[in-house]
Amino acid sequence: MIPFNKYYNQFNFLSISLVVVSLLFLIFKGLNFGIDFKGGTLIELRSSDTKINVSSLRENLNQMNLGDVSVKNFGNKKDFLIKFENSDNKDIIEEIKKSLDNSFGNNFNFRRVENVGPKVSSELLKSGIIAISVALLLMLIYIWIRFEWQFSLGAIAALFHDVTVTLGLFSLLGLEINLSIIAAVLTIVGYSMNDTVVIFDRVRENLRKYSDIKIFELTNISINETLSRTLITSVTTLLALLSIFFFGGEILKGFSLAMIFGVIFGTYSSIYIANTVLVRLRVSQKTILREDDKNN
Repeated sequence: MIPFNKYYNQFNFLSISLVVVSLLFLIFKGLNFGIDFKGGTLIELRSSDTKINVSSLRENLNQMNLGDVSVKNFGNKKDFLIKFENSDNKDIIEEIKKSLDNSFGNNFNFRRVENVGPKVSSELLKSGIIAISVALLLMLIYIWIRFEWQFSLGAIAALFHDVTVTLGLFSLLGLEINLSIIAAVLTIVGYSMNDTVVIFDRVRENLRKYSDIKIFELTNISINETLSRTLITSVTTLLALLSIFFFGGEILKGFSLAMIFGVIFGTYSSIYIANTVLVRLRVSQKTILREDDKNN
Protein backbone atom coordinates (compact mmCIF):
# COMPACT_ATOMS: atom_id res chain seq x y z
CA MET A 1 0.00 0.00 0.00
CA ILE A 2 1.33 3.42 -1.00
CA PRO A 3 1.48 5.79 2.03
CA PHE A 4 -0.18 8.83 0.43
CA ASN A 5 -1.16 10.18 3.84
CA LYS A 6 2.51 10.40 4.83
CA TYR A 7 2.88 13.38 2.46
CA TYR A 8 -0.39 15.23 3.14
CA ASN A 9 1.33 18.19 4.83
CA GLN A 10 4.03 18.59 2.17
CA PHE A 11 1.58 18.49 -0.71
CA ASN A 12 -0.82 20.80 1.12
CA PHE A 13 1.96 23.38 1.29
CA LEU A 14 2.71 22.82 -2.41
CA SER A 15 -0.96 23.22 -3.34
CA ILE A 16 -1.37 26.44 -1.36
CA SER A 17 1.82 27.81 -2.92
CA LEU A 18 0.62 26.97 -6.44
CA VAL A 19 -2.75 28.62 -5.85
CA VAL A 20 -1.18 31.78 -4.37
CA VAL A 21 1.34 32.09 -7.23
CA SER A 22 -1.41 31.46 -9.81
CA LEU A 23 -3.63 34.14 -8.25
CA LEU A 24 -0.74 36.61 -8.29
CA PHE A 25 -0.15 35.96 -11.99
CA LEU A 26 -3.87 36.27 -12.74
CA ILE A 27 -4.14 39.56 -10.80
CA PHE A 28 -0.96 41.30 -11.92
CA LYS A 29 -0.26 39.78 -15.35
CA GLY A 30 -3.76 38.76 -16.33
CA LEU A 31 -4.82 36.46 -19.12
CA ASN A 32 -3.98 36.72 -22.79
CA PHE A 33 -7.52 36.96 -24.16
CA GLY A 34 -7.92 36.08 -27.81
CA ILE A 35 -10.09 37.75 -30.40
CA ASP A 36 -13.14 35.88 -29.07
CA PHE A 37 -12.99 37.99 -25.89
CA LYS A 38 -11.34 41.29 -26.80
CA GLY A 39 -12.46 41.75 -30.39
CA GLY A 40 -10.41 42.04 -33.54
CA THR A 41 -9.68 40.36 -36.84
CA LEU A 42 -7.98 37.03 -37.44
CA ILE A 43 -6.64 35.94 -40.84
CA GLU A 44 -5.18 32.54 -41.66
CA LEU A 45 -2.97 32.56 -44.76
CA ARG A 46 -1.17 29.88 -46.74
CA SER A 47 1.76 30.92 -48.91
CA SER A 48 2.91 29.10 -52.03
CA ASP A 49 6.32 30.81 -51.79
CA THR A 50 8.64 29.31 -49.17
CA LYS A 51 10.80 32.46 -49.19
CA ILE A 52 8.06 34.49 -47.50
CA ASN A 53 8.58 34.56 -43.73
CA VAL A 54 7.05 36.10 -40.61
CA SER A 55 9.40 39.11 -40.59
CA SER A 56 8.70 40.18 -44.18
CA LEU A 57 4.97 39.68 -43.70
CA ARG A 58 4.93 41.72 -40.47
CA GLU A 59 6.95 44.51 -42.08
CA ASN A 60 4.42 44.76 -44.90
CA LEU A 61 1.41 44.83 -42.57
CA ASN A 62 2.97 47.42 -40.24
CA GLN A 63 3.01 49.86 -43.16
CA MET A 64 -0.79 49.69 -43.28
CA ASN A 65 -1.26 51.24 -39.81
CA LEU A 66 -3.36 48.38 -38.48
CA GLY A 67 -2.25 49.00 -34.90
CA ASP A 68 -0.82 46.16 -32.86
CA VAL A 69 -0.34 43.35 -35.38
CA SER A 70 0.57 39.78 -34.42
CA VAL A 71 2.05 37.53 -37.11
CA LYS A 72 3.22 33.98 -36.47
CA ASN A 73 3.57 30.65 -38.23
CA PHE A 74 0.56 28.41 -37.87
CA GLY A 75 1.45 24.73 -38.06
CA ASN A 76 4.20 24.97 -40.68
CA LYS A 77 6.36 27.58 -42.40
CA LYS A 78 3.86 28.11 -45.22
CA ASP A 79 0.93 28.90 -42.94
CA PHE A 80 0.60 32.24 -41.17
CA LEU A 81 -1.80 33.56 -38.53
CA ILE A 82 -2.39 37.32 -38.49
CA LYS A 83 -4.25 39.11 -35.69
CA PHE A 84 -4.97 42.78 -35.24
CA GLU A 85 -7.48 44.99 -33.43
CA ASN A 86 -10.73 45.94 -35.09
CA SER A 87 -10.45 48.56 -37.77
CA ASP A 88 -13.16 51.07 -38.77
CA ASN A 89 -12.30 50.38 -42.40
CA LYS A 90 -14.81 47.83 -43.70
CA ASP A 91 -12.66 47.12 -46.76
CA ILE A 92 -9.55 46.33 -44.73
CA ILE A 93 -9.39 42.68 -45.87
CA GLU A 94 -9.42 43.69 -49.53
CA GLU A 95 -6.73 46.28 -48.86
CA ILE A 96 -4.58 43.66 -47.13
CA LYS A 97 -5.00 41.34 -50.12
CA LYS A 98 -3.94 44.09 -52.52
CA SER A 99 -0.95 45.05 -50.36
CA LEU A 100 0.26 41.45 -50.12
CA ASP A 101 -0.23 40.88 -53.86
CA ASN A 102 1.77 44.03 -54.67
CA SER A 103 4.62 43.05 -52.33
CA PHE A 104 4.78 39.28 -52.77
CA GLY A 105 2.75 38.51 -55.86
CA ASN A 106 -0.36 36.34 -55.92
CA ASN A 107 1.13 33.78 -53.52
CA PHE A 108 -1.41 33.80 -50.70
CA ASN A 109 -4.54 31.79 -50.11
CA PHE A 110 -6.84 33.36 -47.48
CA ARG A 111 -8.01 30.20 -45.72
CA ARG A 112 -9.92 31.83 -42.85
CA VAL A 113 -11.06 35.31 -41.88
CA GLU A 114 -12.79 35.99 -38.54
CA ASN A 115 -13.98 39.32 -37.23
CA VAL A 116 -15.37 39.82 -33.72
CA GLY A 117 -16.71 43.22 -32.68
CA PRO A 118 -16.01 44.67 -29.19
CA LYS A 119 -19.68 44.30 -28.14
CA VAL A 120 -19.85 40.65 -29.17
CA SER A 121 -16.48 39.89 -27.55
CA SER A 122 -17.54 41.41 -24.21
CA GLU A 123 -20.76 39.35 -24.31
CA LEU A 124 -18.75 36.19 -25.03
CA LEU A 125 -16.45 36.90 -22.08
CA LYS A 126 -19.44 37.47 -19.80
CA SER A 127 -21.09 34.26 -21.05
CA GLY A 128 -17.88 32.29 -20.49
CA ILE A 129 -17.59 33.49 -16.88
CA ILE A 130 -21.26 32.71 -16.25
CA ALA A 131 -20.89 29.22 -17.77
CA ILE A 132 -17.95 28.34 -15.51
CA SER A 133 -19.66 29.81 -12.43
CA VAL A 134 -22.93 27.95 -13.07
CA ALA A 135 -21.06 24.68 -13.69
CA LEU A 136 -19.18 25.04 -10.41
CA LEU A 137 -22.36 25.93 -8.52
CA LEU A 138 -24.33 22.96 -9.89
CA MET A 139 -21.45 20.59 -9.14
CA LEU A 140 -21.26 21.82 -5.58
CA ILE A 141 -25.03 21.53 -5.09
CA TYR A 142 -24.83 17.92 -6.30
CA ILE A 143 -21.99 17.10 -3.90
CA TRP A 144 -23.81 18.83 -1.04
CA ILE A 145 -26.88 16.64 -1.66
CA ARG A 146 -24.94 13.48 -2.45
CA PHE A 147 -22.51 13.67 0.48
CA GLU A 148 -22.08 15.42 3.82
CA TRP A 149 -21.02 19.10 3.99
CA GLN A 150 -17.43 18.15 4.87
CA PHE A 151 -17.14 16.32 1.56
CA SER A 152 -18.58 19.35 -0.23
CA LEU A 153 -15.83 21.56 1.16
CA GLY A 154 -13.24 19.05 -0.05
CA ALA A 155 -14.73 19.10 -3.55
CA ILE A 156 -14.83 22.93 -3.54
CA ALA A 157 -11.16 23.10 -2.57
CA ALA A 158 -10.17 20.60 -5.28
CA LEU A 159 -12.15 22.37 -8.03
CA PHE A 160 -10.86 25.80 -7.02
CA HIS A 161 -7.29 24.47 -7.09
CA ASP A 162 -7.63 22.84 -10.52
CA VAL A 163 -9.24 25.82 -12.28
CA THR A 164 -7.00 28.44 -10.61
CA VAL A 165 -3.71 26.64 -11.27
CA THR A 166 -4.65 25.81 -14.87
CA LEU A 167 -5.53 29.45 -15.61
CA GLY A 168 -2.42 30.55 -13.70
CA LEU A 169 -0.26 28.44 -15.99
CA PHE A 170 -1.91 30.00 -19.03
CA SER A 171 -1.16 33.43 -17.57
CA LEU A 172 2.46 32.49 -16.81
CA LEU A 173 3.06 31.09 -20.31
CA GLY A 174 1.10 33.85 -22.05
CA LEU A 175 -1.10 31.33 -23.84
CA GLU A 176 -4.20 32.61 -25.57
CA ILE A 177 -7.59 32.24 -23.91
CA ASN A 178 -10.42 31.64 -26.38
CA LEU A 179 -13.77 29.85 -26.42
CA SER A 180 -12.13 26.42 -26.73
CA ILE A 181 -10.21 27.07 -23.48
CA ILE A 182 -13.49 27.87 -21.72
CA ALA A 183 -14.81 24.52 -22.99
CA ALA A 184 -11.65 22.86 -21.67
CA VAL A 185 -12.07 24.47 -18.23
CA LEU A 186 -15.67 23.25 -18.04
CA THR A 187 -14.46 19.75 -18.96
CA ILE A 188 -11.74 19.97 -16.29
CA VAL A 189 -14.41 20.78 -13.69
CA GLY A 190 -16.35 17.65 -14.63
CA TYR A 191 -13.26 15.45 -14.80
CA SER A 192 -11.93 16.61 -11.43
CA MET A 193 -15.32 16.13 -9.81
CA ASN A 194 -15.61 12.61 -11.23
CA ASP A 195 -12.26 11.56 -9.71
CA THR A 196 -13.16 13.12 -6.38
CA VAL A 197 -16.59 11.46 -6.21
CA VAL A 198 -15.10 8.01 -6.87
CA ILE A 199 -12.72 8.35 -3.90
CA PHE A 200 -15.35 9.98 -1.69
CA ASP A 201 -17.73 7.09 -2.32
CA ARG A 202 -15.10 4.64 -1.15
CA VAL A 203 -14.25 6.80 1.89
CA ARG A 204 -17.88 6.83 2.97
CA GLU A 205 -18.21 3.07 2.47
CA ASN A 206 -15.11 2.48 4.56
CA LEU A 207 -16.31 4.85 7.28
CA ARG A 208 -19.38 2.65 7.73
CA LYS A 209 -17.27 -0.51 7.59
CA TYR A 210 -14.36 0.40 9.90
CA SER A 211 -15.33 2.16 13.11
CA ASP A 212 -11.89 1.78 14.70
CA ILE A 213 -9.82 3.35 11.89
CA LYS A 214 -9.28 7.10 11.99
CA ILE A 215 -9.87 9.25 8.92
CA PHE A 216 -6.12 9.84 8.42
CA GLU A 217 -5.55 6.13 7.73
CA LEU A 218 -8.94 5.51 6.18
CA THR A 219 -8.47 8.07 3.39
CA ASN A 220 -5.18 6.39 2.51
CA ILE A 221 -6.90 2.99 2.35
CA SER A 222 -9.65 4.42 0.14
CA ILE A 223 -7.18 6.12 -2.22
CA ASN A 224 -5.23 2.89 -2.68
CA GLU A 225 -8.41 0.88 -3.27
CA THR A 226 -9.48 3.21 -6.09
CA LEU A 227 -5.96 3.96 -7.37
CA SER A 228 -5.99 1.52 -10.30
CA ARG A 229 -9.24 2.97 -11.60
CA THR A 230 -7.96 6.55 -11.18
CA LEU A 231 -4.66 5.86 -12.93
CA ILE A 232 -6.20 3.91 -15.80
CA THR A 233 -8.70 6.71 -16.46
CA SER A 234 -6.04 9.44 -16.23
CA VAL A 235 -3.44 7.66 -18.37
CA THR A 236 -5.85 6.71 -21.16
CA THR A 237 -7.26 10.26 -21.20
CA LEU A 238 -3.74 11.74 -21.29
CA LEU A 239 -2.75 9.46 -24.20
CA ALA A 240 -5.72 10.71 -26.22
CA LEU A 241 -4.98 14.35 -25.32
CA LEU A 242 -1.28 14.02 -26.18
CA SER A 243 -2.25 12.63 -29.59
CA ILE A 244 -4.51 15.65 -30.15
CA PHE A 245 -1.78 18.03 -28.96
CA PHE A 246 0.91 16.66 -31.29
CA PHE A 247 -1.17 15.65 -34.31
CA GLY A 248 -4.44 17.62 -34.06
CA GLY A 249 -3.14 20.85 -35.57
CA GLU A 250 -2.65 24.33 -34.14
CA ILE A 251 -6.34 25.02 -33.63
CA LEU A 252 -6.68 22.23 -31.05
CA LYS A 253 -3.37 22.79 -29.26
CA GLY A 254 -4.70 25.28 -26.72
CA PHE A 255 -7.69 23.09 -25.88
CA SER A 256 -5.63 19.90 -25.55
CA LEU A 257 -2.94 21.64 -23.46
CA ALA A 258 -5.54 23.00 -21.03
CA MET A 259 -7.04 19.52 -20.77
CA ILE A 260 -3.63 17.94 -20.14
CA PHE A 261 -3.00 20.40 -17.30
CA GLY A 262 -6.50 19.77 -15.97
CA VAL A 263 -6.26 15.97 -15.97
CA ILE A 264 -2.92 16.06 -14.12
CA PHE A 265 -4.13 18.61 -11.57
CA GLY A 266 -7.51 16.87 -11.23
CA THR A 267 -5.91 13.53 -10.42
CA TYR A 268 -3.53 15.20 -7.96
CA SER A 269 -6.22 17.25 -6.22
CA SER A 270 -8.59 14.31 -5.76
CA ILE A 271 -5.84 12.62 -3.73
CA TYR A 272 -4.01 15.41 -1.93
CA ILE A 273 -6.60 18.18 -1.58
CA ALA A 274 -10.11 16.72 -1.36
CA ASN A 275 -9.05 14.00 1.07
CA THR A 276 -6.89 16.20 3.26
CA VAL A 277 -9.92 18.47 3.84
CA LEU A 278 -11.71 15.43 5.32
CA VAL A 279 -8.69 14.81 7.56
CA ARG A 280 -8.54 18.45 8.70
CA LEU A 281 -12.27 18.42 9.50
CA ARG A 282 -11.87 15.13 11.39
CA VAL A 283 -14.64 13.29 9.59
CA SER A 284 -15.56 10.06 11.39
CA GLN A 285 -18.13 7.28 11.34
CA LYS A 286 -20.30 9.42 13.62
CA THR A 287 -20.47 12.05 10.87
CA ILE A 288 -21.90 9.53 8.41
CA LEU A 289 -24.29 7.90 10.91
CA ARG A 290 -25.56 11.31 12.07
CA GLU A 291 -26.36 12.24 8.47
CA ASP A 292 -28.05 8.87 7.89
CA ASP A 293 -30.25 9.45 10.94
CA LYS A 294 -31.31 12.85 9.57
CA ASN A 295 -32.25 11.34 6.22
CA ASN A 296 -34.24 8.58 7.88
